[in-house]
Amino acid sequence: MEYRQHRLANGLEIHAECNDLAYTSGFGFFVKAGSRDETDGIGGVSHFLEHMVFKGTPNRTAAEVNLQLDEMGSASNARTGEESTIYHASVLPEFQSDVVALLSDIMRPSLRLEDFETEKKVIVEEIMMYADQPPYGGYERIMEEFYGDHPMGQSVLGTVDSVTGLTPEAMRSYFEQRYSPSNMVLAAAGKIDFDKLVDDVERHCGRWKSFPAERTCPAPDYRSGFVSMHKPNSVQQYLLQMAPGATLQSEDRYAARVATTIMGDDAGSRFYWEFLDSGLAESAGVGSYEHLGCGSLMTVICCDPSKAEENLERAKKLFNQAASEGVTEKELAMAKRKIASHILLASERTDTRMFSVGTQWLNDQPFKTPAQIAEVYENVTLDEVNAALQKYHMRSPMTLAVGPKEDWLAV
Repeated sequence: MEYRQHRLANGLEIHAECNDLAYTSGFGFFVKAGSRDETDGIGGVSHFLEHMVFKGTPNRTAAEVNLQLDEMGSASNARTGEESTIYHASVLPEFQSDVVALLSDIMRPSLRLEDFETEKKVIVEEIMMYADQPPYGGYERIMEEFYGDHPMGQSVLGTVDSVTGLTPEAMRSYFEQRYSPSNMVLAAAGKIDFDKLVDDVERHCGRWKSFPAERTCPAPDYRSGFVSMHKPNSVQQYLLQMAPGATLQSEDRYAARVATTIMGDDAGSRFYWEFLDSGLAESAGVGSYEHLGCGSLMTVICCDPSKAEENLERAKKLFNQAASEGVTEKELAMAKRKIASHILLASERTDTRMFSVGTQWLNDQPFKTPAQIAEVYENVTLDEVNAALQKYHMRSPMTLAVGPKEDWLAV
């Protein structure tokens, strides 16, 4: 494999992991535009814009965009999060120029009024549908409660009111603030003709006007407390907890990820043996979520409502025990083996490698191969993991309970 990169005069970067032995090629535009970049009155615009990108361009109708993706036999999609929006497609290598032309074209959408009003209804339905699915908007709610007024507390989907009130002019203004070529990258992986890729991108994107796209990263004022969302029709109780965690800039973020694997991986972790193997919960896990300038440690438990308070107390004891007593060398070795296996097994997929290339650019991190990333985890020490368990701890978490239970006593 060979890692190559190129930067256009307007600031658009191309990063590619080229593998002549691959059978497929993956491409994706990664844009630093997400819910944390939205201001009051335009909640959900990043996600709304993701939808609108596929509604046509000056060169292609929406039907032509979808038909051409199908004709290439592509596996394509898009996604929006708190910090990025990604448009991607994987194809056979002979369609490299075709898919790059199409993806480049939709990065400059028409944003027509008639499409805007139609898609607004689709997104409102999506918001309402998501609110009806377990844990019933719980993630958005706990993010809002935990981060408060910080931009990370804003919902990716927005609200019915914010989406309904959004105007085409506001969306165009947002597009002109975030979709600068200097604020995006074209990531590629698999069987890539890199010289041809550069020529194609220069032709399709070289005339894009560059403009500043600043992002502020204020320090959050993390909140703690207890909130209940009463859902009488729910059978299960969903318990979500968040506490401050490692950031993308934290040197101990790898140790924090190893620690959460030991605590709450889906098999063989402390949460697994405590909750799942014992039958006290249907599901239970711990995760570390790093962002620019902030981060969180999050636990999720799904259980019978009668076990909810008991399970919250059990989770607290597990974290206290890990912080005071530490973990073992055996747990450390198993966690690192799991992480390395996951990284290397996933790396056999072209789209996974493309996402790794693009995500490393999004996070302003130097490129690492799968083996190099696995080596970073392998070098994490027991002392570093135990220090992370003491530092990132559910001492005073924000707790959200979603479900039928009303009579809370020990929270």
